[in-house]
Amino acid sequence: MSRIAKMPVTIPAGVDVTMSSQSVSVKGSGGVLSLAQNALVKISSDAGKLSFNAANDSREADAMAGTLRQLVNNMVLGVTKGFEKKMTLIGVGYKAQAQGNKLNLTVGYSHPVNMDMPAGITVATPTPTEIVVKGADRQRVGQVAAEIRAVRPPEPYKGKGIRYADETVAIKETKKK
Repeated sequence: MSRIAKMPVTIPAGVDVTMSSQSVSVKGSGGVLSLAQNALVKISSDAGKLSFNAANDSREADAMAGTLRQLVNNMVLGVTKGFEKKMTLIGVGYKAQAQGNKLNLTVGYSHPVNMDMPAGITVATPTPTEIVVKGADRQRVGQVAAEIRAVRPPEPYKGKGIRYADETVAIKETKKK
């Protein structure tokens, strides 16, 4: 059995988990998240803990038990604490501005780039060169952050562009005569 699947998911107070034959739904102060149920995994609930077991002895069922356990754990963490990605803008004149559910980027193009945030995702700009993406769904937070980074990814010679706060960019040496 997968080492990840052996660990049960503890359900904190204020979080409600409902399971049906098709889906698993987690409801908390951060919102409601749902995930499709997999036939290869059996989920059992007892005393505020969810445990995940493979339905048969196949390798695929064993792997899916660990995967489903981690996805449900991320849903529980998302509706309690939430997830966030911090990003920084490097470059002269590069700035970001959050207005409601829109993000306005000025990153060296001849025009400003306006991005609409999907439902459940909030964006904040504590300073003009910092962006913080927050939400309950870990996958969507990461996807929105990747889309923001794709507007102007960091280039290898000066490092200018939009990067994650913990990302390091290897700077190349320029050509010499």
